[in-house]
Amino acid sequence: MDFKFTNDRPIYLQIIEQIKDDLISNKLKPNEKMLSVRELAISANVNPNTMQKALQELEKEGLIITQRTVGRYVTNDVELIKNIKNDVAKKHTDDYLNKMNQLGYSFDEIMKIIRENTHE
Repeated sequence: MDFKFTNDRPIYLQIIEQIKDDLISNKLKPNEKMLSVRELAISANVNPNTMQKALQELEKEGLIITQRTVGRYVTNDVELIKNIKNDVAKKHTDDYLNKMNQLGYSFDEIMKIIRENTHE
């Protein structure tokens, strides 16, 4: 995993977001075995406690499953992954629309910009 961090939010929250992004973009596959906490902490260059906190939060959300003695796995609940993906997409859409509204664009103007910039 390739972690990148900013100084504006706690690192563990950024880890959660980045793992979620990898999950919903299918870089992490359902049922895939996760690296150990230590291995992930080393790859992210963070304290293992920080990584552990992030993984525990992902476990609470059901995105990661711990199997005693064998490690952590990505959930195989594709419906949950789909719902998380939709939630992330909605948040990005809301953020975009709010910014455009702040700039004074109407909904029709926003849709025109989207149509002009759609690359299909």
